[in-house]
Amino acid sequence: MDYNRIREKLSILADAAKYDVSCASSGSNRKNNSGGLGNSTGMGICHSYTEDGRCVSLLKILLTNHCIFDCAYCVTRKSNDIPRAAFKIQEVVDLTINFYRRNYIEGLFLSSGIFKSADHTMERLIAVARKLRVEENFNGYIHLKSIPGASDELMYEAGLYADRLSVNIEIPTISGLKLLAPDKRHEDFTQPMNKVKNEIIRYKDELKVNRHTPKYAPAGQSTQMIVGATGESDRDIMYSATHYYRNYGMKRVYYSGYIPVASDDRLPALGSQVPLVRENRLYQADWLLRFYGFSVKELLDEQKPFLDTDIDPKLSWALRNMHLFPVNVNTADKQLLARVPGIGIKGVHTILKARKHRALTWDHLSRFQLALNRAKYFITCASPDVYHRDREAGNLKELILHQSRSKYRHLHANQLSLFN
Repeated sequence: MDYNRIREKLSILADAAKYDVSCASSGSNRKNNSGGLGNSTGMGICHSYTEDGRCVSLLKILLTNHCIFDCAYCVTRKSNDIPRAAFKIQEVVDLTINFYRRNYIEGLFLSSGIFKSADHTMERLIAVARKLRVEENFNGYIHLKSIPGASDELMYEAGLYADRLSVNIEIPTISGLKLLAPDKRHEDFTQPMNKVKNEIIRYKDELKVNRHTPKYAPAGQSTQMIVGATGESDRDIMYSATHYYRNYGMKRVYYSGYIPVASDDRLPALGSQVPLVRENRLYQADWLLRFYGFSVKELLDEQKPFLDTDIDPKLSWALRNMHLFPVNVNTADKQLLARVPGIGIKGVHTILKARKHRALTWDHLSRFQLALNRAKYFITCASPDVYHRDREAGNLKELILHQSRSKYRHLHANQLSLFN
């Protein structure tokens, strides 16, 4: 084996894969009970993150960065003058096994540029996963990026070997896709998604009858949208995400701020990459939609199509709806408690459980896992109300921001003192 050449390929193809952020590995339960290698249950998967917040867990590489498409936003586009490389199937298998044995990784995240055709590329990705599972008896986590336009037969086979499958929708709207990737069709993305969704449903139904039914994509499927390459608002993006959650059973929708990778007349003159805070706010809004009972129209509308950058979406909503507050933690229902800034789902459950036995006071609440320095302005309890001196939304916002900045400065000063 030419180790220098392998190292060169790894450098090129690992770097090209860093733009894909949809590599979280939660949700799989593939057990190792046959004396094989690896295990993706429990604590079997570790995660690490770059300093800008992007997940780089697992062995995360492209099979190749050769591509027949010329998408304006993509670093591997065929017209971009970059070093090209391609792994052989066995090379990826050997890298995965050797890295695992050295405790460098707990699994594989494998994507690829599209060469020759979608089916040809998908066949090679599946071949890697099949070799790992069948020949190497590898039971660690495998995430395969499904190739847009791949056939239903290949998508079915991919789910038999992979823990998670994902097709990146790339651009949130059909019009944006036509502008930046005219060679691709929207249905090329949705067809594999629909196949995976239906096969997961079928697998779960068959599992009720036969517990030996072969696993099919036990960690589900995910997708990713590029934010800021076209003119979509946060409202457009969240409506699009809601569509994929509802109609394709997505486990996660990931948001990747556009990073300038090559000049192109089709791209807006952004000047610099999308601020990381916009990604962060979209993830926070996504969380509110999935777990807190919010709807898109509550967070964003035609008059307010973008999320605030200085405060989180939940606080922003609360400040626009001060007529609903303060709420009494001893009587408010679960849904309203979950909408209080500073109270998460775990805190809601703690409050609901504790108030069955006693009327909760500020002393009780201070012992719970709540961000009480924020929540105290939106709640009352059995103790005298001492926090609601100024309920004007603008003043309250400035007060909370001031407290947050003061807390940050205090923590920063403590960290400096430790080093000194």
